[in-house]
Amino acid sequence: MLRWLRGFVLPTAACQGAEPPTRYETLFQALDRNGDGVVDIRELQEGLQSLGIPLGRDAEEKIFTTGDINKDGKLDFEEFMKYLKDHEKKMKLAFKSLDKNNDGKIEASEIVQSLQTLGLTISEQQAELILQSIDADGTMTVDWNEWRDYFLFNPVTDIEEIIRFWKHSTGIDIGDSLTIPDEFTEEERKSGQWWRQLLAGGIAGAVSRTSTAPLDRLKVMMQVHGSKSMNIFGGFRQMIKEGGVRSLWRGNGTNVLKIAPETAVKFWAYEQYKKLLTEEGQKIGTFERFISGSMAGATAQTFIYPMEVLKTRLAVGKTGQYSGIYDCAKKILKHEGFGAFYKGYVPNLLGIIPYAGIDLAVYELLKSHWLDNFAKDSANPGVLVLLGCGALSSTCGQLASYPLALVRTRMQAQAMLEGAPQLNMVGLFRRIISKEGLPGLYRGITPNFMKVLPAVGISYVVYENMKQTLGVTQK
Repeated sequence: MLRWLRGFVLPTAACQGAEPPTRYETLFQALDRNGDGVVDIRELQEGLQSLGIPLGRDAEEKIFTTGDINKDGKLDFEEFMKYLKDHEKKMKLAFKSLDKNNDGKIEASEIVQSLQTLGLTISEQQAELILQSIDADGTMTVDWNEWRDYFLFNPVTDIEEIIRFWKHSTGIDIGDSLTIPDEFTEEERKSGQWWRQLLAGGIAGAVSRTSTAPLDRLKVMMQVHGSKSMNIFGGFRQMIKEGGVRSLWRGNGTNVLKIAPETAVKFWAYEQYKKLLTEEGQKIGTFERFISGSMAGATAQTFIYPMEVLKTRLAVGKTGQYSGIYDCAKKILKHEGFGAFYKGYVPNLLGIIPYAGIDLAVYELLKSHWLDNFAKDSANPGVLVLLGCGALSSTCGQLASYPLALVRTRMQAQAMLEGAPQLNMVGLFRRIISKEGLPGLYRGITPNFMKVLPAVGISYVVYENMKQTLGVTQK
C-alpha cells in the first residue's frame, strides 16, 4: 500500500540511529496543502489521497485524533513528528517480534513460525506472498526500513492488528470462513464500525433473499409435496396459476424479518462460546473458531426457529389460507399448540454441523489451492475467485446436509397435508426412501443450487456498496 514512500522520503539513518528531522519535514510539507504550518483533518485526507494512499475515513481520523495532543483540531509539526516517532516505536516492537533470529530481516519461515504461536496456520508460499507486498528490493526478505515505510501511515498498533490487516488486504485465510461470524476489534467497536458492517450485511441478505425468493419457494414446494412430476417450469407455472406472480414471494417477508434477530444472536453467542473455549488472553485457533461458529449458529437457529416454521407454512399455504405472519402464527398455536413451532428442529440442528464443517473445510481448501498454485504477483485472490470458492464450498455443504433439510421441511409442513401421517425424523426418512427412493431425499435440490451463485453475487455487490454508503473503513 505504501510503496510510494520508498522513492519519496529522503535517505534515512541506520536502524539503530535517530531519524533525521528532514524526513519528517518532507512528509509534513506534503500534507500541509496550504503551507500554513498546520494540518487539519481535511488536509490530511487530501494529502494522503494525493500521495496515493487513501486509508479510509476511520483510519485517517484515528491518526489525526491520536496525533492532535492539544485537541485544537490541527496537527502542527511537533505533534506530527511525535506521532510518527511513537508509531515507529510500536512498529519496531512488532518487527522484532517477527524477527526470530535477530538478523535484522524478516523471512517467510519467521512469519509462518510467528503466526503458528498465535494459533494461525499458513503455508510458506502464503507467507512469501505477504513478504512480496512489503519487499522493496526483491530479496524476499524485509528489513526494518522496508517494514517502517510500509506501515508508516497505517494506524495498526501491534502484531495482532498487523495480522488482521494482512487478512483483509491480501486475502490470506487465517481461520475465518463464510459460515463463521467475523470478529470486531476494540477500535471497530468504539468507532461504530461493527453496527455499520452488520447493517450492511443485513441489507445485503434481505436483497439477496428477496431476489432469489421464487427459487426458494419452489424448493420448499418440491420438498414438501415430493412429486416426481413437479419440475422447475411446472412448479413455477402451478404457483403462478394458483396465486399469481406475487405468490412467488410468499413467505419471503418472514425470511427477511428473521435476518436481524438471527444475526444479533449469532454474534452474541459466538463471543460467549469463544470465551468458554479459550482461557483468558489465549488466542483462538481454527478448531475453536469453527466450534464456536457452529454452536453460535445452532443457538441462533434455536432462537428464530419458529420463524422458519412460519416461512415454510406460508410458502406451502394456498392463496387466502393465511392473511399474514401473525394470522399464520395464531392459527398454528390454536390448532397445534406451541410445540408445532419446533417441528423439524432435531434434523435442522443435526444439519448445522456437517454443513458448517464441510463449507469451512472446502472453502479453506479451494482458497489455499488457488493461493499456492495460481497467485503470482498478488496475494489477493480477487472477487471472482472468492465468490467461486464460497459458492462451491456452500454447494458441497448443502449436498451433505440436504436430506436433513428436506426432512426438516416435511416435518414443518406435514400437518398441512391432508391424510398425511404425522411422523418423526426416522419415520420420515424411512417413508421417503421406501416411496421415492434415495433421489427423494434430494427433491428440490436443483432450484436450491440455482439460487447459490446469484444469491452470493447479489449479496456481495450489495454488501460492498452498503459499506461504502455507510462509511465502513476498507481495510
